[in-house]
Amino acid sequence: MSDNPGPAGRIDTETAHSARIYDYIIGGKDYYPADKEAGDAMAREWPALPVHMRANRDFMNRAVRHLAQEAGIRQFLDIGTGIPTSPNLHEIAQSVAPESRVVYVDIDPLVLALSQGLLAGAPEGRTSYLEADMRDPASILNAPELRETLDLGKPVALTVIAIVHFVLDEDDAVGIVRRLLDPLPSGSYLAMSIATAEFAPDEVGRVANEYAARGMPMRLRTHAEAGEFFEGLDLVEPGIAQVHKWHPDGAGRAAAEPIRDEDIAMYGAVARKP
Repeated sequence: MSDNPGPAGRIDTETAHSARIYDYIIGGKDYYPADKEAGDAMAREWPALPVHMRANRDFMNRAVRHLAQEAGIRQFLDIGTGIPTSPNLHEIAQSVAPESRVVYVDIDPLVLALSQGLLAGAPEGRTSYLEADMRDPASILNAPELRETLDLGKPVALTVIAIVHFVLDEDDAVGIVRRLLDPLPSGSYLAMSIATAEFAPDEVGRVANEYAARGMPMRLRTHAEAGEFFEGLDLVEPGIAQVHKWHPDGAGRAAAEPIRDEDIAMYGAVARKP
């Protein structure tokens, strides 16, 4: 028997995981009873949680389409990929430009186990998956999977969607993102969504407590704190906004009915590196 089990053998099915909770709440199928229990408990504390999470996913779709279609980006580095949910980032980018290249990064073994679904893209482009911890940017930037897929001499879009709220102050989330962005050339972009409690403090606070009770403490940020990630960059209009207000197109799953500001606890923004 191998001493190094495959990714499926390393999945802790007894403990809730943030990526699987997210998958459960937005209607996916790759979760376990512990994740369902956690998601149900959180939704009881804040019934708008599914609306909020779907709006975040729709923001990612619009941001990537903007980067591919309007900014002409053909390379993407996606940090904290999560459970594959169609359309995946590479599907969006390659629907605009089939030659687009994508590197997905996540530390959850379940994402690795499901990554074959990520790797099937347009034949003109390329996708790869890297199992790594975003708290160690050097391990990402120096990985063969990244160097063989992306040309760091050309602009890259760094996407960090709905993940930095799990990076606490002692781990320096702003510094981590900066170290990932620094080696990327001028003309690269940063796209992020950043959790906040500014619009529904009581409800979002209770959800954060549910995460913390399951070993996933959160760091929710103000608008000013979200702005720290984009210092020195040129923000795309409308700047840092709640995710449902960033280039709304009415086409997302969360757009079937009007979304109330108090039902969204995530800022989103896209910015260009000068």
